[in-house]
Amino acid sequence: MDAKLTLAFDQDVIEKAKLFAEKHDISLSRLTEFLYRKLTENTYDNLEDLPISDWVHLVAEGEIEYKTQSKSRKALKDEYFSSKK
Repeated sequence: MDAKLTLAFDQDVIEKAKLFAEKHDISLSRLTEFLYRKLTENTYDNLEDLPISDWVHLVAEGEIEYKTQSKSRKALKDEYFSSKK
């Protein structure tokens, strides 16, 4: 269940975060939620231990999913023989 939360940040940080979220097709609310979720799932001794760049990378890229299509026998044969030239 979603709940509303009011936060205050430096205006420059807000603008940059909005641009980042828009660029990566995620709402600023969901980006913030994601960071808080990761923060509260682990125990960190200090702020420097927080793996912020890893989290941002996950949000930006999403889960890795490889989609491949099976090649036809002819395509495989052509690829094999062209590699032998």
